[in-house]
Amino acid sequence: MVLHFSRDDFDTRIRRTRERMAEQGLEGMLLFRQESMYYLTGYDTFGYVFFQCLYLGADGGMFLLTRLPDLSQARETSIIEDIRIWPDGADAYPARMLRGMLEERGCRGQKLGVEYESYGMTGRTCLQLTEALEGFCQLEDASFLVSELRLVKSEAEMVYVTRAAELADDALDEALRLAAPGADEGEILAAMQGAVFRGGGDYPSNPYIIGSGREALMVRYHSGRRRLDARDQLTLEFAGAYRHYHACLMRTLVIGEPSRLQREMHQAAVGAMEACEAALKPGHSFGDVYRAHETALDRAGFGEARLYACGYSLGTTFAPNWMDWPMLYEDNPVTLRPNMVIFLHMVIQDRERALAMMPGHTVVCTDSGCRRLSRHALELTWKE
Repeated sequence: MVLHFSRDDFDTRIRRTRERMAEQGLEGMLLFRQESMYYLTGYDTFGYVFFQCLYLGADGGMFLLTRLPDLSQARETSIIEDIRIWPDGADAYPARMLRGMLEERGCRGQKLGVEYESYGMTGRTCLQLTEALEGFCQLEDASFLVSELRLVKSEAEMVYVTRAAELADDALDEALRLAAPGADEGEILAAMQGAVFRGGGDYPSNPYIIGSGREALMVRYHSGRRRLDARDQLTLEFAGAYRHYHACLMRTLVIGEPSRLQREMHQAAVGAMEACEAALKPGHSFGDVYRAHETALDRAGFGEARLYACGYSLGTTFAPNWMDWPMLYEDNPVTLRPNMVIFLHMVIQDRERALAMMPGHTVVCTDSGCRRLSRHALELTWKE
């Protein structure tokens, strides 16, 4: 079997989930997030693009309802023993099969938590689930029950996070080696992703973000490559991924001599990063960290060029993105605790002058503050 954690690790996670369920008066959970399935059982697949549900009962009993292509996947990568298959067909209605399985487990009349906030929970799936279970049991939104447990990483998880950070550093080494006038963005991407694969890493949960020229202001992947001009800017946002755990980096590299404004933007962004790191300590909130970012950039004169968020939690995530819950935004009350892993990005977008400056890196909250996971410094980097 392909298990990346010990059975004791999984048993501990299941026990903690059951304890949280009891606190919320839930007699079972219907899990649709692939991250939750992987965290609790090791189950590793992209089959969640179809109807797929993992049931966890208050007594620790589990079953998985999935499609036939994922049967071997579930057997080889998870601790799940009861695996049921819903057959493909024009009249397939897996939610009704789920109801029958819940009936076997004695769930009639029970209160069950549901992960509605999930890429596996499409609108159609939600409609079918509601229809199939109407009058059978009580459904309650428990979208973040497991996500909250995943926030604080175990020592075993931190081994994978640390390796992911090393792979991200290796990818940045490749970008720094190749970024120069005339360089092809496609070659830079290929070298960066290749460094991660050569190091034993995984595909990231969303595409690497790359943009130059005016496109350096973008913070989303877009198709189409270009070559760098003699004077240019290149923004990269990417992740090392190892056993599905992510560590992100972000940089805007200057091609040619940086202007005075670019230097000022970089200085402001680094100042905001240091302010966020100073605020990122146990007992503070995610909102406190955002406020440090907001205050620093506003005082530096770049308030109109910043975003309404400056980072987010990282962990084990699946496509379509590596952003985990929760985000760093205004007044977010989630409290910081040791071994939370967080990506901090200080994004400055001067849309009027088409200039960008976007340093970012991953940190871990410690007992006394935070620690950077990257070996790369934040100095302004340019190539001539």
